[in-house]
Amino acid sequence: MSENKGAQIRRGPRGHGPGGRGPAQKPKNFKQSFKRLLGVLRPYRFKLLLSALFSVLSSSLTIFGPKIMGQVTTAIFEGLIAKVRGTGAIDFARVARILLFLLGLYLLSSLFSYAVNRLSAKVSVDFSRKLRGDIGEKIHKVPISYYEKNTVGDILSRISNDVDAIAQNIANIFIQSISGITTILGVMVMMFVISPLLALLVVLVVPLSMALAGIIMSRSQKYFKAQQKLLGALSGQVEETFSGHQVVQAFRREKEALETYRKTNDELYDSAWKSQFFTGLMHPIMSFVSNLGYLLVVVVGAAQAAMGLIAVGDIQSFIMYVRNFMQPLMQLSQLTGGLQTMTAAAERVFEFLDIEEDTEPENAPKLPPVKGRVCFENVRFGYDPNKPVIHNFSMCVLPGQTCAIVGETGSGKTTLVKLLMRFYEPQSGRITLDNIDISTLTRKEARSAFGMVLQDTWLFSGTIMDNIRYGKPDATDEEVMQAAKTAYADHFILTQPGGYQMEINEEADNISSGQKQLLTIARAMLANKPVLILDEATSNVDTLTEHRIQEAMRTLTKGRTSFVIAHRLSTIKEADLILVMHEGDIAEIGSHEELMQKGGRYKELYQSQFEQT
Repeated sequence: MSENKGAQIRRGPRGHGPGGRGPAQKPKNFKQSFKRLLGVLRPYRFKLLLSALFSVLSSSLTIFGPKIMGQVTTAIFEGLIAKVRGTGAIDFARVARILLFLLGLYLLSSLFSYAVNRLSAKVSVDFSRKLRGDIGEKIHKVPISYYEKNTVGDILSRISNDVDAIAQNIANIFIQSISGITTILGVMVMMFVISPLLALLVVLVVPLSMALAGIIMSRSQKYFKAQQKLLGALSGQVEETFSGHQVVQAFRREKEALETYRKTNDELYDSAWKSQFFTGLMHPIMSFVSNLGYLLVVVVGAAQAAMGLIAVGDIQSFIMYVRNFMQPLMQLSQLTGGLQTMTAAAERVFEFLDIEEDTEPENAPKLPPVKGRVCFENVRFGYDPNKPVIHNFSMCVLPGQTCAIVGETGSGKTTLVKLLMRFYEPQSGRITLDNIDISTLTRKEARSAFGMVLQDTWLFSGTIMDNIRYGKPDATDEEVMQAAKTAYADHFILTQPGGYQMEINEEADNISSGQKQLLTIARAMLANKPVLILDEATSNVDTLTEHRIQEAMRTLTKGRTSFVIAHRLSTIKEADLILVMHEGDIAEIGSHEELMQKGGRYKELYQSQFEQT
C-alpha cells in the first residue's frame, strides 16, 4: 500500500461529537469560598488595612459624641435647676465650648469616613478589573470541549453579573463590618462606663438576635446560590433565542421559547424572592431587639435617676448609645444577604477559574519553515474515551497535495480537522507536521501553520477591512484589497455604503451569508498559510460564485497542503486524495478515479448527486 493509502479501514461505532453536558461540578461550600475570596484580596491588604484604620478612627470619634452631648444636657439641666432655685444660671460659655469640640470631632470623623470610602471604592474597582482579566485569560486556556458543553450566556453571566455581585458587595461589607464592629465594641465600653447595670441589660438581648440571624443565614444560602445559577441560565436562554430569533420565528417556536424563558424566570423569581424574604426578616427581628433594649433602659434608667444613681444627661447619652449599639447590629444582619450573594457569585467565578486548562509542552521547539507534509500515525480518538470515533487511523498527505474528506452529515469529517488543529488530543497515536509531532509544539505554534475557512462564518463588529485583516494584522490596505479581489469579494464590497470601511454590526446580519463566506475566504487568502483547511467553504454561495471561488482556490492551494471537507463532490474531483467517512470511521481512501472504479461508498454518494436512479 502506498504512503497515501496507508489508512487502515476499520468500522467503528457511531458518535462524531461530544455528548450532552458533563457532570456538574460540585460547588464549594460557603466557608471555603469565602476563605478563598479573602485570599484573592491579599494583594490589596495594605489599602484594606489602611481603610480599616481610618474606619476605626472614624467610628471611634463618633463614639464619644453621645457622651459629650450628655455633658451638654447635664450642664443645661443643672443650670435650669440652679436658676429655679436662684443659686445660678446656665453656663452658655461651657455649653458653647462643648458643642464646638463636638463639631470638630464630627468633622474629623467625616474626613476619615471619606478616606475609607475612597480607598474601598478603589479596591473594589481594581479587584473587579483583575478578576475580569483573570477570566479573560482563562477563556483562551479552557479546552474547546468546555464551550461545547456550556452556554455562552452562562459564561457571560460569570464575567458580568457574578463579578459585579462580588465587586459591589466587597466595599459595603468591608466598610460596614469594620465600622460596625468598632462601633459595637466602643459603645459597649462607653455603656459600661456610664452604667454597668444598664449595659448588662442591653448586652443580654444580643445573643438572641445573633442566634436568630444565624438560623436565617443558614437557611437562605441555598437560595442565593440558586439565584446566581439561574441568572446565568436565563442569560444563556436570552442569548441563544436572540441570536437565533429568525430560526425561532421561521419554525413558529415563539410560544415554546417564551414558555422555557418563563419557566426559568419563574424559578429565578422564586429563589430571588425567598432569598430576599429571609434577608428582609433580619430588619424586623433586629428592630424588635432594639426596641426591647430601649424599653429596659427607660424603665431601669428612670428608676436609677429617681434614686440619684445616674445623671439625666447620662440617661440621654445611654439611650443614644443603645441606638448606636443596635444600629450596627442591624446593619451587620442586613449584610448577610450581600455576603451570601457575594459568596455564591464567587463560587461560580472560582469554578470557572478552576477548570483544568490545556497543558502545553515544556521547552517546546519553534516550528521551522513548513513544507506541508501531514501524517496521522495510528491515531485513536473518541469524545468519550470508551466510545472511539477514530480507530488506529494512519495516513499521510504530501506537501502540495489536496486531501478531500467526504461522507454523510455526522460521519465524523470535522473530527479529523479538530484533531489536526489540536482542539482535541488523540487518546493514542500521533499527528506530525513535517515529521514533527504537533503535540510537542505549543498550540499557538502548531496552529500558526494552518489557515481555516469554516462553514459557520465568524465576523466581529468592525469594518470589512478589519475583518479581512484579522488573518494578517500587519497587512497593508493594498494586500487586503488584493485578497478580496482573489476571493471575488471586491465587487460586493465596493457596492456597500462605505466600501471597505463599512461597519459590520455585532450580529453581522447587515450582509448576506454568502457575502460573509466570501470575507472569510478572503481572510484565509490574506493569511497565506502553508496548510489550508476548508470546511464547506463554498456552502453559502451561489453556483457562479462557487465556480469563481474554485478557480481562486486552485491558485490558493497551489503548492500548499489542503484539507477540504465537502458535501458537493463536484468540487473535489481533482483532489489528490479523497477520504470517505462513514459512521465515524474511514470507509475508503483514494483518488476520484480509483474510488469510482472500486464501486463502493464513494461511487454511491457521487451517483446520488449526479445521476438519475
